Amino acid sequence: MPLVEGASLEWVELVAALLVILAGAWFFTNGVEWIGESLGLSEGAVGSVLAAVGTALPETVLPVVAILTGHKGGHDIGIGAILGGPFMLATLAMFLLGASVVAFARTGRRPRELRAQPKVMQQDLGYFAVAYALAVLAGLLHVAAFRWVVAGGLLVGYAFYVRRHFKAPEEKEIETEAEGEVRPLYFRAWVRLVLRRGREEPPRPPVWASIAQTLVALALIVGGAKFFVSAIGTIAHNLHVPSLPFALLVAPVATELPELSNSVLWIRRKKDTLAAGNVTGAMVFQSTFPVAIGLVFTQWRLTGDALIAAVVALGSAVALWATSRVRGSLNPGHLMLLGVAFVGYSAFVITTL
Repeated sequence: MPLVEGASLEWVELVAALLVILAGAWFFTNGVEWIGESLGLSEGAVGSVLAAVGTALPETVLPVVAILTGHKGGHDIGIGAILGGPFMLATLAMFLLGASVVAFARTGRRPRELRAQPKVMQQDLGYFAVAYALAVLAGLLHVAAFRWVVAGGLLVGYAFYVRRHFKAPEEKEIETEAEGEVRPLYFRAWVRLVLRRGREEPPRPPVWASIAQTLVALALIVGGAKFFVSAIGTIAHNLHVPSLPFALLVAPVATELPELSNSVLWIRRKKDTLAAGNVTGAMVFQSTFPVAIGLVFTQWRLTGDALIAAVVALGSAVALWATSRVRGSLNPGHLMLLGVAFVGYSAFVITTL
């Protein structure tokens, strides 16, 4: 009975940490958006660019915390978190995009076609494929110097990607779709609700309030990540399963939910380019900063479950890129097929633990 009770407590800790990370991500995104507004950025740029910074933060913080805190099995948990993000985005997230289009179309809320700019997806998927292929190659060669070169190349390449992204004509459509996506500052809205001023037009929040919310949110993400890593390590130990595959399937739940929830909401609002770009843009980010952390601070040896997950993510992205190039677009059916890859890999991991 004590073992069962202990295991139950670890699962409670895991879920609680997940909720803290998600809350921190949403508060951080909202705070960063208002900081951008205070700096005079356009509402479209704030909604399409700074929102991505906030939603991408958990997948960066979680592996850093796992790798650098010295927790037992931290390197395996960190690598699992790094690889799990691209895997989930390239499979389950794409499935949810397609399924959301179909589901909302049946209720008459939107057309059945995915009307995202194909060039946006092609550019993102193409960059991801090249960057992630280099990361996989580094995981197979086991040469320290090559890992460092790839890590630096990924960061420099991401800077060029962002610069090119801003100059692309398709960015104007993303900015247009992002108009109106910046919500009132959450902390300030709560204060006004307590003071029963909710019906009044909320004033522009002061910069200090936006910064304060952002810092509190960052503390929530880091603190939640520490508890999340600890819970994963303990549960994996109690279940007698390797930390890496367990983290690979569980950690993305914490890191990718902000992207998924935003994209489903935007699909419902018929903002398809913003919804699809949110996922593919997250894939690009996932193939650079988190991977660079793994390349520099771990041995980055991809074998077994880790290698298969990386290959599945890479193959899914290449398949989507090729289909979009040949057909000129992607329909919901193409995206939903990738759910098979997610279910197949998950079943493989579970049955081989």
